[in-house]
Amino acid sequence: MSSAPISAERVSVITGATSGIGRIAAAGLARRGDRVILIGRDPARGQASLAQLTAETGNPGLSFIAADLSSMAEVRRLADRLRADHPRIDLLVNNAGALFQLRQESAEGLELTFALNHLAYFLLSDLLLEPLRQSGAGRVVNVASTAHRGANLDFDDLQTTRGYSGWRAYQRSKLANILFTRAFAQRYAASGIVTACLHPGFVATRFGDANGGLFALALGAAKRLFAESAETGGQRLLFLATTPTLEPGGYYAKNALTNPSAAARSEASAERLWQISLDLTHPWREELGG
Repeated sequence: MSSAPISAERVSVITGATSGIGRIAAAGLARRGDRVILIGRDPARGQASLAQLTAETGNPGLSFIAADLSSMAEVRRLADRLRADHPRIDLLVNNAGALFQLRQESAEGLELTFALNHLAYFLLSDLLLEPLRQSGAGRVVNVASTAHRGANLDFDDLQTTRGYSGWRAYQRSKLANILFTRAFAQRYAASGIVTACLHPGFVATRFGDANGGLFALALGAAKRLFAESAETGGQRLLFLATTPTLEPGGYYAKNALTNPSAAARSEASAERLWQISLDLTHPWREELGG
């Protein structure tokens, strides 16, 4: 990976940027000279991360926006602000995500895993299409996971109203990330926007800690025994954000183009998920002509 500095005019947006692999990738982009917009849910953590990253990297072109991306209204508000402040965006990293042991719904009636891990990726990318086009070399990087393997989407129950399992809902959301990446690339590669996704590895971050109980204890033990460092996962994310060439719609693991599961390669599923996602997010795209 080249370490040559990127122009300070390059604008990069990273969700889930205040901790874990998102923070590592944000630091790497800042050191290369990008104007990095950090997106996170917690304002206090976001401001602290902004101050720390500015000091660490010496890059004054960093900023933070607080947004809870499990809310589609918040995604729309964020996109409106980004479009107003940045007519051109060169990189969008969809990284924010979570696993919820118990089924929960947003104020908008959407199951939280599906809303945060998939619909937020879909809607934010859609709302930022024009600034990404203006880049001339726009890039969208979606953080998926090898957890998608063994999962299949239930198109009659995408929001898991029956027999909810936090792990199964998470697996399906990561499958959705890969299918979304393929469908997005098919639609927009010709307009100069390159899209790919990755499995960053099983990484020791704050992921899943908020669930508490036996689940959190088991996850914590697994992290201690088997997890890679956040630095390792963050560098893999940085690789996809900066490498000169990417396979449009590709799925990467350990910086190598890799075949995802058969379910993740289904063009029919990718198209069906796209159309359902369009319908579900229509209220927040309406003013743009969705």
